Amino acid sequence: MNATMRRVLMATAAVSMAASLAACGSAKEAGDKDKGDKKKTGPLTIGLLLPEDQTARYESFDRPLITDKIKGLCAECTVQYANAKSDPSVQQQQVDSMITKKVDVIILDAVDSKSIASSVKKADEAGIPVVAYDRLAEGPVSAYTSFDNEEVGKVQGKALLKALGDKAEDGKVVMLNGWEADPNAALFKKGALSVLDGKVDIAKSYDVDRWLPDKANEAMSGAISSLGKDEIIGVYSANDGMAGGAITALKSGGFSSLPPVTGQDAELAGVQRILAGEQYMSVYKPYEPEATAAAEMALALGRGEKVAASATVDSGSAKKIPATLITPLALTKDNIKDTVVKDGLWKVDEICTAKYASACKSAGLK
Repeated sequence: MNATMRRVLMATAAVSMAASLAACGSAKEAGDKDKGDKKKTGPLTIGLLLPEDQTARYESFDRPLITDKIKGLCAECTVQYANAKSDPSVQQQQVDSMITKKVDVIILDAVDSKSIASSVKKADEAGIPVVAYDRLAEGPVSAYTSFDNEEVGKVQGKALLKALGDKAEDGKVVMLNGWEADPNAALFKKGALSVLDGKVDIAKSYDVDRWLPDKANEAMSGAISSLGKDEIIGVYSANDGMAGGAITALKSGGFSSLPPVTGQDAELAGVQRILAGEQYMSVYKPYEPEATAAAEMALALGRGEKVAASATVDSGSAKKIPATLITPLALTKDNIKDTVVKDGLWKVDEICTAKYASACKSAGLK
């Protein structure tokens, strides 16, 4: 078993251990953010609010994984689902709707962590606990699960430095950071800068509106026009969608060979670009342990039980929120088979279309 798979198994095991300890009552019960003063039996109704549908993960993985895990743990429980499609005001209305429907608990992946705070407060005042999922929402949230988001940025930064090697000081790096309304974007940037500062020349840095690939394309095109293609030696892209937009701009900008480009989320198109040598890496975040933690937290809170968690985190408006944080992994051409394929995120047939058949064969996927 290689080191990558050991880390995946350890992350999954940590979530499973937290769940088993919660079941037997022997885990340390973190924080007082839950609704542990009133026990509830019988089926629960859980609201699931996801932020957008531009990134493939939410509809393809997060929604079905969370729903299936809830149903697996509580067959009679129901899930009320809504997607805000990147609109903070729509998500606020969706929270109001969940309150009107008197759901027992809400799992919330916030579009805008600050603007949603008043809605989280409304839910709290209505006696509905909120599990912040993937992004730490402001307001009185009862629990939180995500990845170690500063570590995500560090993983990306280290990978970019490795790709640049002894050429790290020979040119300029462009940073395409995530949407500034997303609290994770700041953490990714912070982690990346902790690695890159002083080791590369970051000549241009953009916060990309709503993580949109076309906005990343515009930013990258602007950087090429401003800096000149001969000066750019690397691109830090905070996720795979923006990496795709950046790579399109690089190709249009006349690059005979592409500089290393980072990414995140192990999207299918990103995995294929990595195989083809167009994108250097992505960050693989095993969604199943994150979804499992969210489901288990929601069920515990909905039943009026305390949440077992391995850590606590602080937001801008709350302290010591019970949290489960999952470890991210660097995904490169060398470990696609042992990570996203082995874990079942993507099947070989999905990755290895005719366009990528030769690259797949070289990577040992065929």
